[in-house]
Amino acid sequence: MLRLNETYLGARVTSDEVARASATHADVLARCQAGEERYAGSLGWLHVDDWSSDERIAQIESLAACLRAQADTFVLIGVGGSNNAARATLAALGARDGSLDGTHRVVYAGNTLSAFELRRVLEDLEGHEVVINCVAKNFETLEPGSSFRLLRQWLVERHGEKNASSRIVCCGTPGSHLERLCHDHGYTFTTFPDPVGGRYTALTEVHLLPLAFAGADVRALVAGARAEEALLRDGTKDPLANDAWRYALIRRLAWDSGLRVELLSFFEPRFRWLSKWYEQLFGESEGKDGRGLFPASAEYSEELHSLGQYVQDGTPQVMETFLDVLEPSAGDSLVLGGSDIDDRFGYLDGVDFWDVNKASFTATRAAHASALPCPTLELDRLDAEHLGRLFYFLMFSCYLSASLLGVNPFDQPGVESYKQLMFRTLGRR
Repeated sequence: MLRLNETYLGARVTSDEVARASATHADVLARCQAGEERYAGSLGWLHVDDWSSDERIAQIESLAACLRAQADTFVLIGVGGSNNAARATLAALGARDGSLDGTHRVVYAGNTLSAFELRRVLEDLEGHEVVINCVAKNFETLEPGSSFRLLRQWLVERHGEKNASSRIVCCGTPGSHLERLCHDHGYTFTTFPDPVGGRYTALTEVHLLPLAFAGADVRALVAGARAEEALLRDGTKDPLANDAWRYALIRRLAWDSGLRVELLSFFEPRFRWLSKWYEQLFGESEGKDGRGLFPASAEYSEELHSLGQYVQDGTPQVMETFLDVLEPSAGDSLVLGGSDIDDRFGYLDGVDFWDVNKASFTATRAAHASALPCPTLELDRLDAEHLGRLFYFLMFSCYLSASLLGVNPFDQPGVESYKQLMFRTLGRR
């Protein structure tokens, strides 16, 4: 299960205030649970099965199996919402160098314009059998477009144009220029769900294909999301029993109290890429009209020795949301042996690092909660099912939170502004 723990909420925001705000804004929850007509073109993610039905998953698994038979390396070409969720999932599941099974891996491109990094990607592909997957809803974004050209040419140089074509998959909008390229050159084309913005695509084939290639249990991921949807969109239940609604209200109350930053903090480094996905989700969805908590993240315990001081005693502008995993999984245990020298750490004799890390988490949260609100999102375990729950929980919470703030959760006008300036600089007409 996934639950919201408000035990350490205290500073600046209280559970009583959450209850009062829920009564005041109950109409927002009801509208979002139903899905608002004004956002119909962006709510394809709201019902998981619209784009992740068993039939569609079977198609994705079949394509992934074909690609796995052909290659050991899958290059995911995409930026932001087109790669963050897959990367977050593989990292959280413990992938090493993009691989869960040691035989098939995912490599990332299309998320940088750095010549150094792109050269390193090409060097890393040498000696591997490679397929590339270009994800581009409108095929106008510079990062994936330029990487697709680079990697497509790399494949053609090694395999010839005909054989290279069988190693190229594109995910885009039907009727787009990308689909025409696929038709003209024999590339496989899959559908980018039109009524889903990039940052909300975590549970669609945009990410399920690379995850299936890497050997992730995509059915468990989607099943977790389905279960979370059933909980969060059940309009017959007491709104105060809806944890996504409570979390959204906490964020709005934090904003109203003068806080301006939300720090997503965690003591498990496997959440590193999940935090990047969270930053995009909330940053692009809420950062408009001079409003919105600034989404940032902290990877503890390392950053306790850098950001920790500021969080505890710095400018009072932060709320801190913790991610916590309650039960260890395989590989989460490492017991320290007894002392062989007098290192003054004898109190750790026979102690499991899982418990050491938990002690650090518990102490940090208690200390920080004396100065700032510290809600906690608790997962029973860190596995595919619970990650599916977490993705859906945060997307639905973001929809609620942006609606409470009075901004459109699904557009990104600021991003479009910089793109136009960049295109003019590069001479695009």
